[in-house]
Amino acid sequence: MKKRIFIAMHYMEIGGAEISLIGLLQSLDYSRYDVDLFLYSHRGELMSFIPKEVNILEEVSEYTQIERPLKNVFLDGHLRIFFARLKAKYHFWRYARKKHPKDGSAILQFVANSIVHVLPNLYQLGEYDMAISFLTPHNIVFDKVKAKHKVCWIHTDYSQIDVNVNMELPVWQCYEHIISISESVTKSFVDKFPILADKIVLIKNILSAEFVRRRSILISEDEIRVEIPRMKEGFNLLSVGRFCEAKNYDNIPEICQILNNSGYRIKWYILGYGNDKIIRKKIKEFKMENSVIILGKRANPYPYIRVCDIYVQPSRYEGNSVTVREAQILGKLVVVTNYPTARNQILNGVDGIIVPMSNQECAKGIANFINDVPLQNRIREYLVKHDFGNQEEINKLYSLG
Repeated sequence: MKKRIFIAMHYMEIGGAEISLIGLLQSLDYSRYDVDLFLYSHRGELMSFIPKEVNILEEVSEYTQIERPLKNVFLDGHLRIFFARLKAKYHFWRYARKKHPKDGSAILQFVANSIVHVLPNLYQLGEYDMAISFLTPHNIVFDKVKAKHKVCWIHTDYSQIDVNVNMELPVWQCYEHIISISESVTKSFVDKFPILADKIVLIKNILSAEFVRRRSILISEDEIRVEIPRMKEGFNLLSVGRFCEAKNYDNIPEICQILNNSGYRIKWYILGYGNDKIIRKKIKEFKMENSVIILGKRANPYPYIRVCDIYVQPSRYEGNSVTVREAQILGKLVVVTNYPTARNQILNGVDGIIVPMSNQECAKGIANFINDVPLQNRIREYLVKHDFGNQEEINKLYSLG
C-alpha cells in the first residue's frame, strides 16, 4: 500500500521556495507515495509545473484570505479572519515599538498565531504518513492536519532577519524534524534556537538538471533576443527573483552606472515580480533607463538565463539560491555578492565568483571578471563537466517516515 504525504504551501508564484518545491515534487516516487498538495491560494506561474501525479486539493476559502489585502478580506465578508489579522497587526505594532526589529519578518508569526484559531481543520482528509509544512509560518500543518510524522522547512538565513524567538519556538518544537537547505542556514537558525539543534536534517534544494535544460529550450533564442538583443561589444547581465529587500535589486542601477562610467557596455535585465517602485526610482536617479531593464514576471525564466552573458545574484542575504544553481546547470557564468551563505554555494573562482557587497566594490569585481577571459573559460569548462542536479536528496526525506 502506498504511503500518503500531505504538503502545504502558500501559492506557486515564482520564488526560490516555490521552485524548490517543484524540484521536490518532480523527484518523488509516485509508485510508492500518494501526494496531496494543499495550496492556500491556487495562483502563480509555477502551477503548470506541478507533476500530474500530484493531487492538488481544492481551495478552502478561509485559507485564501491569509495574504489578501485586508480591505478585500473585509469586503468579501471574512470578518473573523479580518479581525484576527487586524489584531495581529496591532500586537506586532506594540512589539515593534518595544523591540525595534530591523525588518518586518516577525509579523508572520503574529498573524499565524491569530488566524490559526479561525481556520477550519483538515481532519476530513484522514491521517497521512507524513505532513510537510514547506514555508513559514508552520502553525497550520501542526494544528490542522492529522499525520504520523510532521516535518517543516527552513528557507532563509536567520542571521539576517528579526524574529520573535519566544513566539516562534513553541511552533518549531511541535515538529519531529526541521529541514534546513544548507549548512549556513542551519547555523543561523541554531544560533537563534539552540534547543532545536537535534531536530535539524539537511536536505538541499532539489533540482533536476534535465528539467532545467529541457525548459530552457522551450522558447527559441530568436524570440528571447527580441527582449534581450545580443551585444556585439558589451555584456548582457541577468538577475532573477522576487522584488524584495533581500534581493538587493534597488542597488543594481548604481552598480550598472559605475560599470558604464568605467567604459563597460552593460545591459542589466531583471526578471521577477513584486513592488518595483524603488527599483524604478533608482533607475531614474542614476539615469539608467537604457541600461537597466525590468522584464517583469515570466513563467519560464530558463530561456532568459540561457541567453545572458553573466548571471548575477546581488543579494543582501539568501538561504540557498535556486536560480544560481539553475544558471550553473545551464553553463552560465555566475557572480554573487558576498552574502553570509554565498560560500556554501559558490566555490569562488571555480564554478563562479563572489564579489563584495558594496556597490563600488561589486562593480569593480564584475569588471575584473569581465576582463579575465582565462578565468571565464576555466569556469565554463568546470560547469560543463558537472551536473549540479541532486535528485538523490529526496532519499533523505523518505528516511524520515
